[in-house]
Amino acid sequence: MKVYLLHQDRDFDVAADLPPGHQDLIQDLELTTLLRAMAAGDKFLIEVSAKALLASLQDPEAIRYRQRVLADCLAQPDVIREMYAVAVGALEDKRHLWGYGGSYQTPPSNLSGAVRYLEAYVARLRQLRKIADDHAGNFRSDGMRALFATLQRELDDGYFEEISYHLKQLRFRGGVLISAELDRDNSGINFALREPGEARRRWTERLGIGPRTTYSFTLAPRDEAGGQILEDLTSRGINLVANAAAQSADHIGSYFTMLRTELGFYVSCLNLADRLAAKGVPITVPDPEQPSALTFSCTDLRDACLELQSPDPVVGNDVQADGKSLVIITGANSGGKSTFLRSVGVAQLMMQCGLFVTAGSYRADAARGIFTHFIREEDPGMTSGRLDNELWRMSAIADHIGPHCLMLFNESFAGTNEREGSEIGHQVVRALLDAQIKVFFVTHRFNFADRFHRRHARSTLFLRAERHPDGRRNYKLAVKEPLPTSFGEDLYYRLGAWLEEDETFTPAAVGAAPDGEVDQDSPDRPASGIAAGPPDAPRTG
Repeated sequence: MKVYLLHQDRDFDVAADLPPGHQDLIQDLELTTLLRAMAAGDKFLIEVSAKALLASLQDPEAIRYRQRVLADCLAQPDVIREMYAVAVGALEDKRHLWGYGGSYQTPPSNLSGAVRYLEAYVARLRQLRKIADDHAGNFRSDGMRALFATLQRELDDGYFEEISYHLKQLRFRGGVLISAELDRDNSGINFALREPGEARRRWTERLGIGPRTTYSFTLAPRDEAGGQILEDLTSRGINLVANAAAQSADHIGSYFTMLRTELGFYVSCLNLADRLAAKGVPITVPDPEQPSALTFSCTDLRDACLELQSPDPVVGNDVQADGKSLVIITGANSGGKSTFLRSVGVAQLMMQCGLFVTAGSYRADAARGIFTHFIREEDPGMTSGRLDNELWRMSAIADHIGPHCLMLFNESFAGTNEREGSEIGHQVVRALLDAQIKVFFVTHRFNFADRFHRRHARSTLFLRAERHPDGRRNYKLAVKEPLPTSFGEDLYYRLGAWLEEDETFTPAAVGAAPDGEVDQDSPDRPASGIAAGPPDAPRTG
């Protein structure tokens, strides 16, 4: 039997390697928050969720297959959790029996252990069959209907009658009956295990009035050598059936392992849906397109990880970037630029693993790979500068990235001055675009953004984080050309304006200083994307 809930024609490969750059994805997009919400304290679920989330599907139809299964799970959550509990219980039964029975090294002990496993598994299979009988009609997806049909077809009444009969026979409560032949040297050959019924003697023989067909002998209580010989003969006779029973137990155990794994992903999705529903966060089924399509549009797109962290509502964004290979996001410091970038990366990963996304609507092409290049803190070991580290990480990405991938930059190449940083960024982005790679780039570099605005405006979407005249942020992005300032003076005054003001100092000078941008990842910045008051109001989040 096969599960096939994550793929239409194959099992989910838990042992597969994670894609290159997955550590950066986890760190830059703050995926640990999402994975913990999906796991709800279950260590196994966090491993399954991470595998499924990071091993992105690239075929839109494969994504839709999971989406349909997930829709069934969201409609019947109690049934899914009950089936998951059965799979978990079956594996717990095995661990309990292993701890009770110890290790199995001889055919009799192997057979005894396999029979105990099979008896426990059969009880769990009966539970699955009952769930299928009770609820199969309530499911609509191809994956769930195929699973229930397999359970009802393979686990019919005849199957349970037959396996119960064989397990009873394998207990050998009436002793082990083995036939053998003698070789030329009188050694035993052709040992064969017989059914216990074949050992029944006729009533005339048992009364001693008929011809004898069987002979017996009794070992002396202290005949250790004879006992060992008899044990060896028994082992040779039951070796094949012991191996067959052990293989059967392993086969059923593997089925429960895969059932637990694949159902575990959907249980994680249910956990996440419950967390988001409790806060009133909108979710939607995304619409995946082919990797070659330049498609991206969303309404009310929110950063799922920020939603899970913040007690306050998170502001969403509406973006229409179909046909655009480059999206450049500029604007006010702490205006929601990085939050939007993370929301794109997280939503893309959620879509490509078959999940819903935190948005009113979401449509995008399925990327063949997702990579991030976010600003990092200075190397505390002083073995390299920030720019060295940025270029080294970009070189590592270049070794793996290819056509129809998605690249997310956040304040990249900021470890040098305006002119050099802009030039490096321009050359890197142009090389990626020439390789048919879609790019989202958050930057304070006006020269970088303006150069693309002047030369590549038709293929580029320019978004700007808005700022009210009084300095307040609404965390909304608008389609507007880049400005030569990021309004860094707003943060300067919010933090207390510790410099002595004189005639040579003006707030505009702070905003325009190319190398004096305020680091938006500073621990003192307000939580980007959360509704906030005036600059002097207390920060939220």
